[in-house]
Amino acid sequence: MAIGVDNGPEYVSSTLTIWEEKQGITLTYIQPGKPQQNAYVERNNRTVRYEWLNLYIFDTIEEVQQIATDWLWNFNNERPNMGIGGVTAAMKLKMAA
Repeated sequence: MAIGVDNGPEYVSSTLTIWEEKQGITLTYIQPGKPQQNAYVERNNRTVRYEWLNLYIFDTIEEVQQIATDWLWNFNNERPNMGIGGVTAAMKLKMAA
């Protein structure tokens, strides 16, 4: 199994390298300066950063977790997504079932 990641410091640590070897996973790094090779994750990171992460100064991990949970619920259940026909992700899932 392989996981594609960028070249950020969180992905080149020795701890992660040890973990991936123990799990039998190979990390496949994108080329430096080529974020389009990992476009889905880059788009998600941008959305998270601009829609909630940059809007708060957090005091605790619990606060981050609560805001993230609230945002994700709203994103999936209340926010229409034009990429899937102007419905919410939850509605699309129900239609597929």
